[in-house]
Amino acid sequence: MIAFAVRNLKLYFRDRASVFFSLLAVLITLGLYIGFLANTLTSGLDMPGARFLMDSWMMAGLLAVTTVTTTLGAAGVLVDDRAKGIAKDFHCAPLQRSTIVGGYLLSSVAVGVLMTLAAFVLAEVYIVANGGRLLPLAGALKALGLIVLSTAASGALVSFLVSFLRTLNAFGVASTIIGTLSGFLMGIYVPVGLLPQGVQAVIRIFPMSHAAVLLRQVFLEVPLAEAFQAAPPPVVSAFQEEMGVVFTVGEGVISSAVSIGFLLCSAAVFFVLTVWRMLKE
Repeated sequence: MIAFAVRNLKLYFRDRASVFFSLLAVLITLGLYIGFLANTLTSGLDMPGARFLMDSWMMAGLLAVTTVTTTLGAAGVLVDDRAKGIAKDFHCAPLQRSTIVGGYLLSSVAVGVLMTLAAFVLAEVYIVANGGRLLPLAGALKALGLIVLSTAASGALVSFLVSFLRTLNAFGVASTIIGTLSGFLMGIYVPVGLLPQGVQAVIRIFPMSHAAVLLRQVFLEVPLAEAFQAAPPPVVSAFQEEMGVVFTVGEGVISSAVSIGFLLCSAAVFFVLTVWRMLKE
């Protein structure tokens, strides 16, 4: 399984265009933010450390999106193997199907972790370059753990979706849709609190939106405390709810433990479904 996963990793990183396009949605969003959204978002915030606050908010969301787009790009190796008929050759080879399925899933998650860790370093550099500060050690360790968990969940989810695709054209269309939709569902383009209640309900059941919430809670812990140090608790709660730092159901707030459990369950469910789909073939 490890050898097969390494083979998939080499194929992915050898195709530089595939690597670039798996990051394209993130790069476009980052470019828009640097170009004019940063000033737009901070201009209406009359508080200390507003830029640090919004930079941290945006970088956390981008990391969550990166876990989806990079695992999706890596899953393209499976579609490419199918399109070229290589997948049929594997079934004729002395390889257990569980080894093949596990190799595809493992390589997808490995790519996601590596690329998101690189994005995490760049995000920290960007925040510091604009007057912010690095995450404290405890926060950085939490972020790294969440990156691994989020990538595992997104890897299982996108692998299940990709298991239905047979051609590179279909994969290209699906990648565009998923990349754009994931950014919307994670509250990157429009803050979650500004959306209709029905849309917010859909967002709350999308597994990766919980990854974005958890990462925002880690990234915004320090800047949020500094920016709202003189604000009453209801103001802080309203900001967190509007910007997707927390999810609420009725009058209650969904805890971090519930979001983590939701991600774990989602990863397990979609992993089983992916294995079932691919073994069935």
